[in-house]
Amino acid sequence: MPVDKVLVKRKLSLISEDLIRLKSISKLSFAEYIDNFENEILAERYLERIIGRMIDINYHIVTEMGRPAPRDYYNSFIELGKLKVVSPALSHELAGSAGLRNHISHEYDDIDEKKIYAAVKNCFTGLPKYLNSINSFLKKKLIDPR
Repeated sequence: MPVDKVLVKRKLSLISEDLIRLKSISKLSFAEYIDNFENEILAERYLERIIGRMIDINYHIVTEMGRPAPRDYYNSFIELGKLKVVSPALSHELAGSAGLRNHISHEYDDIDEKKIYAAVKNCFTGLPKYLNSINSFLKKKLIDPR
């Protein structure tokens, strides 16, 4: 079954929308960020949504290209690198976000506000590369037109 372009594009669009919303938080200094607890809550939720959608995209592309489902979220990024959908360097750079997503989504009590703040800042380097790579991949492939 071919990669579903509509599904992937919808998820990319949702990621882009959350990235736009995250921009105002990314411009805050760390002191400003922790001064208002809502910043951390919003940052965590946006990151969880963004990373979750990336993982959805990863699994969809990997499995629709005939490969077995990755054994975990981390490896969903690594597999995209192996398939040359994204560069291997970018796949390794982004793979660590799977652990952050798990940490946030399972509401561990020891979430480090500095790590969340750093992840927000880092979104604006690796994530645009990911979005561009997935869009380029979609343009190159014979895609199911649904």
